[in-house]
Amino acid sequence: MQIDLTGHHVDLTDPLRNYVNGKFERLERHFDHVTDVHVILSVEKLRHKAEATMLISGGKLFADNTETDMYAAIDGLTDKLDRQIKKHKEKLTDHHRSEGSIKNQLT
Repeated sequence: MQIDLTGHHVDLTDPLRNYVNGKFERLERHFDHVTDVHVILSVEKLRHKAEATMLISGGKLFADNTETDMYAAIDGLTDKLDRQIKKHKEKLTDHHRSEGSIKNQLT
């Protein structure tokens, strides 16, 4: 997984980079088909905004979150992406039983 981190009106310090990388490693544990992530951190007056676009097998996920603290915004962002990844993963799994066994029961 490649993480591209961009900051608008924010100095991207090493602790901030490490925090983002740690949070997105947690997301990769849920779904390992993540190819690319683009994270944008920005500050407008008192609003700290974190937004991310994830390229995964079968689609693209986007989420953003605005808080008064940058770390809280990153936490909210990863929570939103986590829910989206779980929903995408459930769509990929086949929840139906094999149709061959149903046909065998009828005959």
